[in-house]
Amino acid sequence: MTSTSAVTAIPRSGAAPPRVLAIAGSDSGGGAGIQADLKTAAAFGVHGMTAVTAVTAQNSVGVQGAWELPAEAVRAQIVSVVSDIGVDAVKTGMLATPELVQVVAEELRGLSAPLVVDPVGVSKHGHRLLEPAAVSVLRDLLLPLAMVTTPNLNEVALLTGVEVRDEAGLWRAAEAMLSLGPRWVLVKGGHLPGEAVDLLTDGTTEVVLRADRADNRHTHGTGCTLASAIAAGLAMGLDVPAATRAAKDYVTGALRVGFALGAGIGPVDHGWRWRAAPATPVAPAGGEAPAPPVAPSHRLAR
Repeated sequence: MTSTSAVTAIPRSGAAPPRVLAIAGSDSGGGAGIQADLKTAAAFGVHGMTAVTAVTAQNSVGVQGAWELPAEAVRAQIVSVVSDIGVDAVKTGMLATPELVQVVAEELRGLSAPLVVDPVGVSKHGHRLLEPAAVSVLRDLLLPLAMVTTPNLNEVALLTGVEVRDEAGLWRAAEAMLSLGPRWVLVKGGHLPGEAVDLLTDGTTEVVLRADRADNRHTHGTGCTLASAIAAGLAMGLDVPAATRAAKDYVTGALRVGFALGAGIGPVDHGWRWRAAPATPVAPAGGEAPAPPVAPSHRLAR
């Protein structure tokens, strides 16, 4: 079986890499949101694009403010990218308001590219990022369009009312989420004690993903990064289980070496594979610069 632990897209000479559109909010601290989406896209070798839904003032200790963009500004960004550049996968994150959720659903309906919905409800620091009135709109309009949705346990409770207290409850959560219309659901069990256990299922196939819990408090951006990594895998042509395994491997590595920034919770390390690769010699002055290091990987030609 081919390993998906370090999947990277390598386009043919002169060909564009796979294209992933992230529709999400901006994190001024650079650890989550569209900043995390673009770093993840780069790590997988795909071309990341954005439609910004909101601007936040946030750092390692919390979110100090959030300002949503007008719905038509978000629509214009999506139309601009899709109509000219095109997309191979789409990922949504912070959508904030009913109007933004509705506009995004309208523009993605009928799109053939797979959609990964990260139903962002609350920030790592407890700041609410989805208005109460937007919950039903996301549930009714956006989730039925999703190839995969990636709720954590708090988001499962927000969307379905199902509360999970142990690993056995992941199956009830998945069943409840699937009833809302997505093709696949990845229920993230990271808030449970013990191993970091996630359940991926379409109601027929079940994949349980386990990883040792990282002894590291610097976990900012985990959810955004995981959803974007799945979208990158789908854009490269992986099926949902393979894309999710590759994403889980990448995020697990990034969590282990998340680093301190500021006084609070630092980000996961999106560049951990590059830093783990053998060092590249520095070119002599005036000489040709060496190619950047590449970690051992299973590469998908396109």
